[in-house]
Amino acid sequence: MIRNYIKIAWRNIIRHRSFALLNIAGLAVGLAASILILSWVQHERSFDSFHENGKQIYRVLSKLDGEDFTAAIAPPPLLPELKEKMPEVVDFTRITLPRTHYFEYDEKRFEEKAVFYADTNFFDVFSFQLIAGDLSNVLQRPDGVVITERAARKYFDQQDPVGKVLKMDQARPLTVTAVMADIPSNSHLQIDFLIPFDFLNKSDYLYPGNSPDDWGDFKHYSYIQFQPDVAADPVKRQKLEEHINTIYRAHANSALQKTSFLLQPLKDIHLHSQNLQVDLADHGNHQYVDTMFFVSIFILLVACINFMNLATARSARRAKEVGLRKVVGAHRAQLVIQFLSEALLIAYLSFFLAIGLAWIALPLFNQLANNSFHTIFFQVDFLLMALAIATLTGLLAGIYPAIYLSGFAPVKVLKGIFSTARNGNLLFRNTLVVLQFVISITLLVGTFVAYQQLNYLKNRNLGFDQSGLLYIPMVGDIWGQQQAYRNALRSNPLTANFTVTDDVPTNLRSGTIDYYFDGKTPNSSLILPMMDVDEHFFEVFDMQMIAGRSFSPQFGSDSSNFVVNETLTKVMGVSPEEAIGKPFILWSKKGTIIGVVKDFNFKPASQAIEPLVMQYNDWGGMVVVKAQIAQLDATLRLLEKVHAKFNPNFPFSYGFVDQDLEKLYHGEERLSNLFNFFAVLAIFVSCLGLYGLSSFIAERRTKEIGIRKILGSSTGRIFYLLSKSFLILVAIAIGIALPLSWYAGNAWLASFAYRINMHWSIFILAAIVAISTAMVTTSYQAWKAARANPVDSLRNE
Repeated sequence: MIRNYIKIAWRNIIRHRSFALLNIAGLAVGLAASILILSWVQHERSFDSFHENGKQIYRVLSKLDGEDFTAAIAPPPLLPELKEKMPEVVDFTRITLPRTHYFEYDEKRFEEKAVFYADTNFFDVFSFQLIAGDLSNVLQRPDGVVITERAARKYFDQQDPVGKVLKMDQARPLTVTAVMADIPSNSHLQIDFLIPFDFLNKSDYLYPGNSPDDWGDFKHYSYIQFQPDVAADPVKRQKLEEHINTIYRAHANSALQKTSFLLQPLKDIHLHSQNLQVDLADHGNHQYVDTMFFVSIFILLVACINFMNLATARSARRAKEVGLRKVVGAHRAQLVIQFLSEALLIAYLSFFLAIGLAWIALPLFNQLANNSFHTIFFQVDFLLMALAIATLTGLLAGIYPAIYLSGFAPVKVLKGIFSTARNGNLLFRNTLVVLQFVISITLLVGTFVAYQQLNYLKNRNLGFDQSGLLYIPMVGDIWGQQQAYRNALRSNPLTANFTVTDDVPTNLRSGTIDYYFDGKTPNSSLILPMMDVDEHFFEVFDMQMIAGRSFSPQFGSDSSNFVVNETLTKVMGVSPEEAIGKPFILWSKKGTIIGVVKDFNFKPASQAIEPLVMQYNDWGGMVVVKAQIAQLDATLRLLEKVHAKFNPNFPFSYGFVDQDLEKLYHGEERLSNLFNFFAVLAIFVSCLGLYGLSSFIAERRTKEIGIRKILGSSTGRIFYLLSKSFLILVAIAIGIALPLSWYAGNAWLASFAYRINMHWSIFILAAIVAISTAMVTTSYQAWKAARANPVDSLRNE
């Protein structure tokens, strides 16, 4: 029986090739798009799921009560104290923020930015795979280092790395104790070098004043492994957090008593860390993932609607077939199974075509999604998921046509009084087309909004000129000859315009609550970000001083004075002019405010500008050069030449401020790119559905058109008559989609501190695109019907 159904289905597909091709093409495009999006969604949601004890691991977050400030770091002594005082804690581990070091083996020297320091039990908590070395003592050696396969290939080629010695920063040898498999792409920790804390604690040159017992120094990412299911219950987790806060406040000084701690599940770190300070970079966004999940569902729904419209558009040609089958004894259930078999066969053919389309589109999709799905088509779980989607699509798309076609009454059909518009079926089909265009127009508006918001963030006035700013870290031998290095830069016009700062103001992470000014609220726990800058900083970055002056070597007292931004003066309750001369204490340094700089963004432009204090930089850090755009290559060559002279043992390293700023908006850029791509696909599939409906209407009204032409209607009049109904459907879709997209767009924009206003032109443009595509799609069928010879359509009358 099943074989017979498949045979009949195949014959129908071959008999109506053009119809089948439209169905297969529409479903294939919808399936390919959905498969790609759902694969990305699955990847984003799978972060850190490979750890054996992942459900028991939580990261400790620190929060300031009464302030909108939550950070991903905790003080070093907190976790050992929790392990001792809380029986629910099975184990813990801590790691530092990523650091940049230079490693050397033989003649190979590289700058490495994914270097972390960790507790010796790091591999007891996390399930990263070791491919060489002894797991039981892998981090026990104070001068040992664990490297990844990628790093092993870079430095040692095909040699066995274990036991080999790497030199770090030209100063300290590190022995490779183990090699771990390259970190999976779905891990929030992306590590290339892992060094035990013992090395850090004994190396004062790496971290002067480093102390593992300082309860006020928040600097570690801290992970706790609890007893199974202890923290899974929200009520139990709240009690654990209260216990942690009680233990901490027994040790913290009075200034830190308003600090509390939260437990973040390991699986939530990647998608639920957008508002965390001092966190690892390149996290995802659960809102974007959820949005793209619904986009995939919508595109698949559009493809299914397209299938239904095309199937019912051909109903007149299948009516007599159904009538004859019923006359010879076929039951309705058998006919339903037959039509579902056709739908499933088309879905499976579409599935194989969709796999090919997805494979072809994969490089473009990887570029848009900033990801690397290279082996996804060879994974069994992926193929099973894709096949399940195809089956579900076939059933969903085929169920309505199957029920509709199998319901024809054989007596009426064989008498020739069959009507395809009975029982509101035409209304149902029109509703489906309206739904298609509602989805497509909403995606189109989302595309325009995301694009404009991203452009706004990138081009917004940040309070400084980012063009031509390149930075070079001061490392190695430069530290001991800073004055000579500065003189060499100052002696050439290409590099003379430079400043020395502790960090580039693109995403500052440092901050303190240990400060005082007249009138400060005693219980205030506001985190105050800081920068160390020299006298040229404001000139190089083209910042505006709105009161007072900048630092100057002519004033010896400037080493203890401060420059603040205008937001801090608002916190102080004074005007910028009144702030000049006010006493200010940072840690134990007492000084006065000598200048107020106009607000500038030192964190992503999506975040509100915070108060900022700057002190004089007399120790070094990072050189930022203001290069002329036309002379950028020459400037880089000169900087490399100066670096080779003063620091020959370290590779030349540099970066651009504007490129760092662009990296802050990868999430928004990825969403914008994906929306662009899939909005076009949704409109394309919707047009196939509209083409199906135009075919249906042209076929249903063939005789009416013939009679109208005989009675004198012009070709243009008939063309207008057929096109008008489509325009009405699109107009209804526009009327529904625009309010929905306005609401959704404003809800998304609300997450940005600085945002665009949704201008009416966005909606006008979306409406014009929708109407234009609808007219282009339907014009062929309408024009063909209007130009047809009425003799052919009325021959049987």
